[in-house]
Amino acid sequence: MIEDESQLVLRSQQGDQRAFEQLYRANVGKVYALCLRLCGQKSLAEDLAQDAFIRAWEKLGSFRGDSAFSSWLYRLTSNVVIGHLRKHSKWQIESLDEQKYEKNAAHTRPFGIEREIDEALRCLSDTARVVLIMVEYLGYQHNEIAEITGMAVGTSKTHLHRARAALKAQKQQ
Repeated sequence: MIEDESQLVLRSQQGDQRAFEQLYRANVGKVYALCLRLCGQKSLAEDLAQDAFIRAWEKLGSFRGDSAFSSWLYRLTSNVVIGHLRKHSKWQIESLDEQKYEKNAAHTRPFGIEREIDEALRCLSDTARVVLIMVEYLGYQHNEIAEITGMAVGTSKTHLHRARAALKAQKQQ
């Protein structure tokens, strides 16, 4: 029998590794998918997903239950990936004229569209891809993106606008 998520979180906060394993199994696919979309590389996404769960275990005491555990985990995961990109010089604010952009705002997609979306996202620069995913998938506001990434609010808005325009143009091709 699968336990209620809140009970699993509570038991995990008390050090129950089996409860955390159930949370892991329930969320690993989505965490990996988020990592892959943010970084664009399968092997790196696997490593970052594991890093996210390690960080989640370490920070589980800070989860207050104000939101769903999965929402907290996705935000933590996006911070892990962004931190990695910044640390390894992949995070660069590039000239907007030199970037390729696209958009995906759909949360429910027909079968097979996931691959198309992933391919489209890989065409984006790291910066554009991260801003787009943070807004469209994770629900971040531009001021939050600016705080996390260190870019200006206006730069975040510009990345998002151009990403959407490029995705629209790519879809029409």
